[in-house]
Amino acid sequence: MKLYSYFRSSASYRVRIALNVKNLSYDYVPVHLVREGGEQLKPEYRKINPDGIVPTLADGSHLLPQSLAIIEYLEETHPEPPLLPKAPLDRAYVRSLALQVACEIHPLNNLRVLRYLKHTLRVDDDAKDAWYRHWIDAGFTTLETHLAGDARTGKLCFGDTPTLADACLIPQVFNAQRFKVDTAKFPTIQRICDYAMQLDAFARAAPGAQPDAE
Repeated sequence: MKLYSYFRSSASYRVRIALNVKNLSYDYVPVHLVREGGEQLKPEYRKINPDGIVPTLADGSHLLPQSLAIIEYLEETHPEPPLLPKAPLDRAYVRSLALQVACEIHPLNNLRVLRYLKHTLRVDDDAKDAWYRHWIDAGFTTLETHLAGDARTGKLCFGDTPTLADACLIPQVFNAQRFKVDTAKFPTIQRICDYAMQLDAFARAAPGAQPDAE
């Protein structure tokens, strides 16, 4: 397998976590999202992923876009160790946590949105960063409520073993800290992140551990 990835991409980070949890080897193919206007927008990469985004997973001749679809594919083709619990209600709960990050927080703060704010709407850097922090704060406030109030929360989002929810949450915490969000305001989220980063699968997936890290 090959993973087309960028070290700071939270969507790519999710897939790296999943691959590591499942002990799957892969070749890392860097796609720089900023250099020369963004390598993801070049015709060469558009042939691989017409959307011009990362990640893309190549499994043989099959090219799979979208991080959550990739992780679900890995879950179905390599079910052990699982990233989703067995009970349908628990699976739905874990997916809901993951989707809260992937659908409610991340889309408002991804690179395309930030570039549009800055270059088209002419928002200055301070306002752009305030936008980012606002949506992190809003999303983490409700996510903290879910995690702090649910008996299924353990050392991680669901019990003590990694799930799809952790694969989505930890990269978003990294992004929040990068934009100087005070994550101490969200003690359950911070505790989960601190524990996860002690695990090898998460540590090896971290942005700073990638071959294209700057």
